[in-house]
Amino acid sequence: MGGRAAMSSRHQIHLLLLLSSLLTLLLCLSTSSARRAPFAMRISCGARQNVHTLPTNTLWYKDFAYTGGIPFNATRTSIISPPLKTIRYFPLSEGPENCYIFNRVPKGRYSVRIFFGLVAHPNFDEEPLFDISIEGTLISSLKPGWISHDEQAFAEGIVFLTDGSASLCFHSTGHGDPAILSIEILQVDENAYKYGSDQGHGIILKTSIRLTCGTGKPKFDEDYRGDHWGGDRFWKPISTYSIGSDKEISTESSIKQASIAPNFYPEALYQSALVGTENQPELEYIMDVDPNRNYSVWLHFAEIDSSVRGVGQRVFDILINGESVFEDVDIIKRSGDQYVALVLNTTVAVNGRTLTVTVQPKKGKAIINAVEIFEIITAESKTLADEVRALRTLKTSLALPRRFGWNGDPCIPQQHPWSGADCQFNQTTGKWVIDGLGLDNQGLRGFLPKEISKLTHLQSINLSGNSIRGHIPSSLGTISGLQSLDLSYNFLNGSIPESLGQLTSLRRLNLNGNKLSGTVPAALGGRLLHRASFNFTDNAGLCGIPGLPACGPHLTAGGKVGIAVGALLALFLLVMLLIICWKRRQNIIRAQQIAAREAPYAKARTQFTRDIQLSRHNSLGQARLAAENGPSLLS
Repeated sequence: MGGRAAMSSRHQIHLLLLLSSLLTLLLCLSTSSARRAPFAMRISCGARQNVHTLPTNTLWYKDFAYTGGIPFNATRTSIISPPLKTIRYFPLSEGPENCYIFNRVPKGRYSVRIFFGLVAHPNFDEEPLFDISIEGTLISSLKPGWISHDEQAFAEGIVFLTDGSASLCFHSTGHGDPAILSIEILQVDENAYKYGSDQGHGIILKTSIRLTCGTGKPKFDEDYRGDHWGGDRFWKPISTYSIGSDKEISTESSIKQASIAPNFYPEALYQSALVGTENQPELEYIMDVDPNRNYSVWLHFAEIDSSVRGVGQRVFDILINGESVFEDVDIIKRSGDQYVALVLNTTVAVNGRTLTVTVQPKKGKAIINAVEIFEIITAESKTLADEVRALRTLKTSLALPRRFGWNGDPCIPQQHPWSGADCQFNQTTGKWVIDGLGLDNQGLRGFLPKEISKLTHLQSINLSGNSIRGHIPSSLGTISGLQSLDLSYNFLNGSIPESLGQLTSLRRLNLNGNKLSGTVPAALGGRLLHRASFNFTDNAGLCGIPGLPACGPHLTAGGKVGIAVGALLALFLLVMLLIICWKRRQNIIRAQQIAAREAPYAKARTQFTRDIQLSRHNSLGQARLAAENGPSLLS
């Protein structure tokens, strides 16, 4: 009985364990199915239809209505570039700055990657050099020889997008036309690659290098079947740091704690590694970097050497540029077991042009599975949104030539501001503002929009020597800090707005060479006595100050309109009177003509009427005589 009871108890325990496992599996499946997929947008630049690429059947959307430029056939520069057939390039004739603008991008943290290519035409520069910015912040400058290095075939950054859009711009440097093969905007975890407790949204992590150690095959996260929330990272393979100084090892055992939030590394990343040798137990990796920058370094470890089974068998220090950053690192002790992922992160300032990572063993030999290094870039402050909109309105209304570009942000990157727009950083708002417009002699046409007054920080405007028409907008008088206004030698008409007299800071005003008329505002005329330089000449209709003709009785605009309407009404009445007189005269003439034709018949009728009347008169006379004489029978 005791044996049967014990057996029954064991069966119950096994059943409970089985039910517990099934419940855990169902919970995992439920959680996995409930978790939404990350936002992902992949653009095949220059493509006119959507494209799927092997071996992962990745979907690339067609390139439509995101930017300007010219689509063309593509030449790939690297085996890691997406196998796409089209490209979009931006000739300098379309402006020095050209941008892709994506709207309706959910707020979040993103990995943004741009692959470059070559235009498949013999007349094009084989290796264009240009700059790349994300959200107005410069993240990359292509260097000579980039087509020979896989890791330089793209630029990548991790950035927060907060305003529902993404802006990616390409800036010409005079060495060929920017040519873009593909763009990827892939959402990652909100806390991905968070390297400090107070990491703000104003930081961009530019990918400098990602290495997978102990293998010779380049791979993306997709190739590793990694989690989509990882951002489909590219891992450059490295089979040795220095020939004879290390060796490759690998395993097929599962790795725990790899694909977890927030970075979701692929498990296969930890299944290969480089280890030191008896002759060279330490490992050292050296890479070139830009000087005077801060870098975020991420080092990956897993104890996959079957000969190292316990705590204390492998212990090492980690140094960066000779400075110790981690001491007494014991992978099993820190991770808890063999085949468990361990990630160490640190931030270093680099003054020179190299960054050296050294794994220096104290017990056993050094080991490392993967390396990630990011340059930390502070995102630039943008230009005030109202002023950006005002400039874009000005671009349209003045028919700004395409060579100006005027795409992206007017003031950033600071290395590539818009031509003709002067910028100044406003400490109060923490934004860039426009304090000058210099577009003289640029062949501008169109008119000045009232929205120019939204450029409230302007101190100088020079639009002289163009073909601008229409009136001077009265809203110019609201730009209180304006000191210089030059609109000379255009085709402006109408009167000078009274509001310009309110510009107390105005010291230079050139309106000469236009078609202006009316009285110069008295407030401007009085300013001539206070060392101001105003020029109103070559405007035939202007009057009212010394050097211009004297003005007659001044009429307001409403008075002028009233006079014009009255004159038109009088002219209309005069025309109507003439028409009536003419018609009446025609009627009289017609009546006379009819009377002349009927004259003989009228005369005959008149004589006949007279004869009848005489006959009647005689008969009446005879009747009266008979009455007077009495009846003849009585006599």
